[in-house]
Amino acid sequence: QVQLVESGGGSVQAGGSLRLSCAASGSITDFNVVGWYRQPPEKERELVAGLAKGGTTNYADSVKGRFTISRDYTKNTIFLQMDSLKSEDTAVYYCIGVYSDSHYVWGQGTQVSVSS
Repeated sequence: QVQLVESGGGSVQAGGSLRLSCAASGSITDFNVVGWYRQPPEKERELVAGLAKGGTTNYADSVKGRFTISRDYTKNTIFLQMDSLKSEDTAVYYCIGVYSDSHYVWGQGTQVSVSS
């Protein structure tokens, strides 16, 4: 089973930027869909961005225009570029890879804290 490890989280002031990385221990070509979720304190996990194998993307309305999901097949890494960060973006961010048979794997999560 492929393992996913997030990195790049940290503390940033509102209006700043961060880029999250999700490194896979195997080929991300095997994933039909990759994505990012987040879980704010005391709230449920929510979808942030999704990227299908064919290249289509889906973003939460709250991050559209500010966040960009991408992947690098040569590096087996999934990225989330986050710009114009707001305090509401504070959460633990998780990457996910979904196989074509609907099996999936989560990363361990990385903390993003935005202050103003």
